[in-house]
Amino acid sequence: MAFRTIGKTLPRIEGEGKVTGQTKYAADLPFENLLWAKVLRASVPHARIVNIDTSKAKALDGVRAVLTGADVKDIYVGTRVKDQPVLGYDKVRMGGDAVAAVAADSEEIAEEAIGLIDVQYEELPYVEDPVEALKASAPLIHEDRGKYRNAPKLPEGISPHNLQSYVLWKNGDVEAGFQKAARVFEHTFRTPLSHHGYIEPCACTVQVHDDGRVEVWASNKGPWGLREQMAEDFGVPQEKIKIHIVHVGGDFGAKASLIDVPVAYYLSKATKRPVKLVFDYTDELLAGGHRHPAVLALRTGVDQDGHFTAIQATIHFSGGAYGSQKANPQVTVLGGRRLASMYRCPAISCETYCSYTNQVPCTQTRTPGSPQVVFAFESQVEIIAKEMGIDALELRRRNILHDGDANPMGEKWTDILMGEVLERVVKTSGWKKGGAKKNRGWGMALYDRGTPEGKASSALTLETDGKVSILTGVPDVGPGYYTVSQQMVCETLGLPAEKVGVVFKDTDSLPFDPGTGGSKQTNTSGHAVHQSAHEVREKLVALAARELGCRPEEVQQEGGKLTAPNKKSTTTQKMIELAVRENGGPIFHLTNFVPKDMPKVTGFAAQVAEVEVDPATGGVRVLNLTTAHDTGTVLNHLTLTGQIEGGVVTGFGFALMEENPMVDGKITTLTLGESKLPCIADVPPLKTVLVESPTGPTPFGGKAIAENPNVPTAAAIANAIAHACGVRLYELPLTAEKIYRAMNGKN
Repeated sequence: MAFRTIGKTLPRIEGEGKVTGQTKYAADLPFENLLWAKVLRASVPHARIVNIDTSKAKALDGVRAVLTGADVKDIYVGTRVKDQPVLGYDKVRMGGDAVAAVAADSEEIAEEAIGLIDVQYEELPYVEDPVEALKASAPLIHEDRGKYRNAPKLPEGISPHNLQSYVLWKNGDVEAGFQKAARVFEHTFRTPLSHHGYIEPCACTVQVHDDGRVEVWASNKGPWGLREQMAEDFGVPQEKIKIHIVHVGGDFGAKASLIDVPVAYYLSKATKRPVKLVFDYTDELLAGGHRHPAVLALRTGVDQDGHFTAIQATIHFSGGAYGSQKANPQVTVLGGRRLASMYRCPAISCETYCSYTNQVPCTQTRTPGSPQVVFAFESQVEIIAKEMGIDALELRRRNILHDGDANPMGEKWTDILMGEVLERVVKTSGWKKGGAKKNRGWGMALYDRGTPEGKASSALTLETDGKVSILTGVPDVGPGYYTVSQQMVCETLGLPAEKVGVVFKDTDSLPFDPGTGGSKQTNTSGHAVHQSAHEVREKLVALAARELGCRPEEVQQEGGKLTAPNKKSTTTQKMIELAVRENGGPIFHLTNFVPKDMPKVTGFAAQVAEVEVDPATGGVRVLNLTTAHDTGTVLNHLTLTGQIEGGVVTGFGFALMEENPMVDGKITTLTLGESKLPCIADVPPLKTVLVESPTGPTPFGGKAIAENPNVPTAAAIANAIAHACGVRLYELPLTAEKIYRAMNGKN
């Protein structure tokens, strides 16, 4: 179908404000009578708190409140499971745990006051490794996990010792599958602790009014979820809480929890003044959400022709000291549910453990669990191919899904395009063309991800100047959703882009929005906008029929032109102006979207990396990265390719450099300078291939894209390194030191 607006490369609505510095983030917002907050964080990974002396801090001129755990005792917070105290009272469970907080007239005074607080600790043994943490001999981090609200229930026979959550995903007869196998391969892989790497640190301002009303301005991607969490944790009715929607300077999964809001809330409650708390990057790396480290043990059976007969995985995730920052205590293990999901396999079992450990809390990170799982399995696919003497590309061709196939978990999708995506990435990348070259290698990896659905609300306002304003509850976190929603309204009503704008307000302005995350925005909030535009269009067509002297069903729309059988015509623009005139002012049209009978589809991805390894140092240079995606209908090529390229760079960093190692129970990288992220000098040439077909569940047939691109990258690069120099690494990141040692026969 030919579209006028959909599929075009329209510039982003919010782009000008960002590049000119006019966009305001949570830390930028001004307030009268404002106090600044700072938090004192534990210097040890696990300890009993013997004493906290705040007398000097309280005596400092300009300090308005000092809180310790004794002031907020027995108040536990969390996105879902409520296992984190607002401030540590009896013990600390990680280096960086919050033990005291100060509100003062300036940020400098608050910082000085924090330095005047004296804390005495009785140190306890600590544990970092997620496998060791589950042993009975490991120090117990939470004495009674069952006391926490919404703590995940555990199956009979599973020990609760330091266990955050447990899930078993299983389908088919695994033992029978292994009996049919000609060979069984067993390998263990590891991935590190790493931060999301967003540029804007967490920040919020909270004002508790005298009448009990609460207002919040936070760098948070889910305002309605934040309101619900606050109501649950603080005992304040939701109708008394207003979350103001603000721009968010990057997220990638971390900014859905309360994080810094509880401390600011209780300081504001104590002082009756607005309190602003802005993390620096040391706070972020000590206390903000991270990606779960993982230990992944795989056992895969294949028949003599290289077809998978059974797959078994035991995965241990390190969840950190608290499960409070996860949208669901089991969210990270969902990566295990998608183990080998782009292949045929009659039997699979994936057992996932998430452990409490004495490290920073972990949370969902751009495709929770999948980068870890795909790195392990797609690396093992290449190992299997080499051991069996089958070309790695041919092995994948033999096993990938085709229409009519069920994935290993027994799910059936329509319009399976894995084969086309695979062949397109092979052709575009020039897969292994030119033959073998010294110290150069090629690697590939595959992935698939569906498009989540959910309810949402949106509203259109027809203005007196004839413009249409979209009211959304979606915070801008960077993907370009505002522009896509503008395009959907323009396409439906036949209006030019300059006639359609986007506004956002607060949680009082709409019934509900799910917030960003999970690659679902266009399939939730976007559906609400699309439905709202269709409902407004019907009203405008009915008005046009009245003006043109025909029935509504006889009116033909072509772009913004409305034509009757008698050849008389008008425009949607004129009908908007007439409707507003007759109404005596702007018309507000609210729509609540609830999904129903959504198509069962998924989106496939394939990536190819070409690398060069320096044998003298082990250094890796990625020469080219090609990524192919089954996208459905592309709504905006600029925003879509931006998501793909950003995702590939995220995967590139995960593969080669990103980690926040711990030494003696403490994170050693406390600035972005020490915690290395890819920069433009690191990024290789990127080639993007789009396999378009209008088969997606989102409006106009689009599919999710935000999380697919970052998942296969690490495995593709690891496989390319193995091809280049014969070294197989089982642990990320793929550093020069590890490659050099492996090439020289050292552990």
